[in-house]
Amino acid sequence: MSSENIFDLFVIGGGINGCGIARDAVGRGYSVALAEKGDFASGTSSAATKLIHGGLRYLEHYEFRLVREALMEREILWAMAPHVIWPMRFVLPVQKGGVRPSWMVRLGLFLYDNLGGRKLLPPTRTVDLRQDPAGMPLKPAFAKAFEYSDGWVDDARFVVLNARDAADRGATIMNRTRVVSARREGGLWIIETLDEKTGRAATHKARMLVNAAGPWVDTVLSGVFGRKDVHNVRLVQGSHIIVRKKFSDPRAYFFQNPDNRIIFAIPYERDFTLIGTTDRDYKGDPAKVRISEDEISYLCNAASEYFAEPVKPDDIVWTYAGVRPLFDDGASKAQEATRDYVLKVEQADGEAPLLNIFGGKLTTYRRLAEHALEKIGAAIGEKGKPWTAGSHLPGGDFGVERYDAQVRYDAQVRALVSRYPFLDGRHAERLIRNYGTKAAELLGAATDVSGLGRHFGGTLYEREVRWLVEHEWAFAAEDILWRRTKQGLRLSKDEAAALDQFVAMLAGVKEKPEAVAERA
Repeated sequence: MSSENIFDLFVIGGGINGCGIARDAVGRGYSVALAEKGDFASGTSSAATKLIHGGLRYLEHYEFRLVREALMEREILWAMAPHVIWPMRFVLPVQKGGVRPSWMVRLGLFLYDNLGGRKLLPPTRTVDLRQDPAGMPLKPAFAKAFEYSDGWVDDARFVVLNARDAADRGATIMNRTRVVSARREGGLWIIETLDEKTGRAATHKARMLVNAAGPWVDTVLSGVFGRKDVHNVRLVQGSHIIVRKKFSDPRAYFFQNPDNRIIFAIPYERDFTLIGTTDRDYKGDPAKVRISEDEISYLCNAASEYFAEPVKPDDIVWTYAGVRPLFDDGASKAQEATRDYVLKVEQADGEAPLLNIFGGKLTTYRRLAEHALEKIGAAIGEKGKPWTAGSHLPGGDFGVERYDAQVRYDAQVRALVSRYPFLDGRHAERLIRNYGTKAAELLGAATDVSGLGRHFGGTLYEREVRWLVEHEWAFAAEDILWRRTKQGLRLSKDEAAALDQFVAMLAGVKEKPEAVAERA
């Protein structure tokens, strides 16, 4: 195999850390390949609480470095992808005799406001819940709250946009491709993969290997490398419930529970409320994690302590659960285990290096990637300089210069409707949220609704489905309904089954989106 066929870097794992590292590396001039055994963000990266946040509760565990780094990242990421990341205000009710005294909460929020590089997000303020609309859905006992700033992210889209940008810059990006084995040979890694879509095996060579497999990082070390007694991460389950809209206010709630844990109640996909998360150790296969009845009861009961109208299991329209791969620091409680990340390089004289990624969170993925590139540069030679802080992800180039994200988003929606006047308002809003400035590229030459092709339900049409298969590696209905669009909340079981059949057909013979308009 010639040197042209040898990658500088081969990344295992298509979650936020793997895709972030691949994107940063290829942008610096490294040749990069990435393999993900399932779909992008099909593990931890799509199962979080979907926040870009500093981690207010981490201050109690003295994780000041992590919180500061995360706080500084909020506005950088927002500017990178203002279509899938946007600011959100959080209302934190307090009461006399509560879990934490008011002065302690206010002190924590003072640190939160000033520990990081907040420039655009507004500061904390005190809220009289007897006068403010935020108090309307809450029990009368809650008369005071603090309101602070953090951010929201469409997590799975955020991951796939990193993968898409890495591919656009020249990286070889493969999903549903399992790494079967990896061995060192002649100063290189020899990596054997299996394409789960076609059944084809392939061999790749790389100067360095990055294990960014998230909850499976130890599984890769034991299964791919054949090691024994591997234990680097502590798996902690976090589960969420989605219920019908509990409140109309655009702000989210931060609820403190008597057991010292916290949950959020967040506006979700216009018509719903997301409530989560839980924290409990998990011992099983991360691919099989599911919310438990105990967790459903816990979340319903915890939210009902605050909401005047109780949250009941019958209110739930969807649930999701994931496993956080926290670096095992020996903490006694799952909620006390560090959320910080640890990067470890293994390299003996003359051997190809291996970088293992333990832990991490969505908010700090870009800084994690920069730290990983420092270690990669030290191991195989530096290329390029840090560049991602001032970059844009695909569709995110409409910018954030001041606290006017909603104004800029609204302008994008108006421009799309002006160009495609047949679009329903909700449809246009979702397309801009999902694709930003790429929405018009997706819609192409369509002049009426028929130009969008078959309607699958909700605001999902054939043209978008074909785009997702062609441009975003979608391979099954699940990829589209729950990770690329969240339209799974809108489609019936029969509609979802029809979409699955259609996507299966497309997976065999992919057709460019323009063909839809030509047939219409």
